[in-house]
Amino acid sequence: MKKLYEEFTHGQIPSGLPMVALISGFSDSGSTIAQLSDHFFSELSHELVLSFDNDEFLDYRSRRPALFFEKDHIESYEPPSLAVHLVLDEAQQPFLLLEGYEPDLRWEAFAASLLEIIQRLGVSSFTWVHSIPFPIPHTRPVGVTVSGNRKDMIERFSEWKPQTQVPGNVTHLLEFRLSAQGVNTAGFVLLVPHYLADNEVPNSAIAGLELISAATGLVFPSDQLRQDAGKFETKVKSQIEENQELSKLVQTLEAGYASGGPGPSRAPISKPSGEPRSVDELTEELENYLSTMRKNTDTQE
Repeated sequence: MKKLYEEFTHGQIPSGLPMVALISGFSDSGSTIAQLSDHFFSELSHELVLSFDNDEFLDYRSRRPALFFEKDHIESYEPPSLAVHLVLDEAQQPFLLLEGYEPDLRWEAFAASLLEIIQRLGVSSFTWVHSIPFPIPHTRPVGVTVSGNRKDMIERFSEWKPQTQVPGNVTHLLEFRLSAQGVNTAGFVLLVPHYLADNEVPNSAIAGLELISAATGLVFPSDQLRQDAGKFETKVKSQIEENQELSKLVQTLEAGYASGGPGPSRAPISKPSGEPRSVDELTEELENYLSTMRKNTDTQE
């Protein structure tokens, strides 16, 4: 069988390391994955271990690579990357980081290839992070739903336990395959305030760091993200004060929590029926939920 990746490291990789996955898929609300990736590569020592073959997994026409044009010639070419890196945390503990784009093609082949890598390297656990927009106020901590076979993580952190069908991403498939092989697996889907989802939300990245730490025992610096979070919160507060409609929306969402109403753990997302729904259909359902909350609040007033 053709090898789907190229190995680069020349040193010995210790057995039993945890693997963390940051894969950019169809949704990266709050730019959570992008922030975490940038944070790891800028703050931590890292070394490329292996890189997956773009020609096997990438649809170039849907993700056109960046070419840098310098006056009269192409200066450089930077294709997307899907790779595994050896990283040292703040306490100099090594771990493996799977980072990059979500494969457009051959998910099963990718999953099988990664499983072979995980078994060969004796990976001790697999932890992944994702983020979606959700009707939750920014005045509350970032919510999370947890999946996988780590019951300790689910019981400790999972606030929203839906029974529904959603568009899958490749980390869901990896979780499914790895769990079946007995690999300790935890997936954290962060619930980012839907009205902030198109912005960089530092608190979402901080929550991701803390959850990865809880699942792996790794230690990460967070001072810069916390500084960014303070600035972002000040900016959001100012904008909400100037926008009556947005201010009322936040008050409505907050009222749901203060009154013991539907928070993340009781958000009325329906049970599955028929075909998996599209992102647009899920968005419509969330908007209907918000509309119901507004009506309930108006009635109480």
